[in-house]
Amino acid sequence: MPDPSQSRSSPPDPVRQAAVQNLLLRAMGPEDFARLAPHLEPMAGDFRQFLIRPNQPVERLYFPESGFVSIVTEASAGRVEIGLVGREGLVGATPILLDSDRTPHQAYVQNAGRLLAIDAPALLAAVGQSPSLRHLLLRFVQVQIVHLGKTAFANATFTMDVRLAAWLLMCHDRIDGDDIAITHEFLALMLGVQRSGATLAVQILEGQHLIRARRGRITILDRPALLDLADGSYGTAEAEYARLIGGA
Repeated sequence: MPDPSQSRSSPPDPVRQAAVQNLLLRAMGPEDFARLAPHLEPMAGDFRQFLIRPNQPVERLYFPESGFVSIVTEASAGRVEIGLVGREGLVGATPILLDSDRTPHQAYVQNAGRLLAIDAPALLAAVGQSPSLRHLLLRFVQVQIVHLGKTAFANATFTMDVRLAAWLLMCHDRIDGDDIAITHEFLALMLGVQRSGATLAVQILEGQHLIRARRGRITILDRPALLDLADGSYGTAEAEYARLIGGA
């Protein structure tokens, strides 16, 4: 008779730190990564897939390996993107690590890619066992807070083309290559304007030969010129990440 144990599917191999693309996971000490590795579940992040819904318990957190996730706030006047998380970070970090279980914001996949998911209790257990892991992840929360503040400042201060330049740079940081899959509908959401306003901002950058726009896609042509245009609307959160985590 066949041995029943032979027919059972074996559990997947734990994720190896040397193989991950998420920069936050790579910045962890080996012991801290080993606390998380058995609980990390690879999954596909599909376009517009909801990861966290507003005012509902955050049951899982996500380390993006590729693609990126939009953090969006919504009111009767409409929706606006207030944050962006890619392979540098952890989706769901702020409410869980600050001893809450939910957030008024929603998080969904804006650029499809791969994710490593972890259940909130497993992450919290690891954080409770390791001050160094808690220290690192709270540093990322600090970066997110800086990013939110900079977004608010940019929305109140800069013109649409400047804000678009900064947002495209943030997207460019989180992808491989120069092509960003994006619709004018979402650009309008990100900029907090009507779709016609988003189209105008794209046309301004395209007219300066900084980008090339096609249906559902924008190609970065001149990153240094985008940096010049973005000026103070880009770079603060990135510098904070480099200071707090890049050298961790």
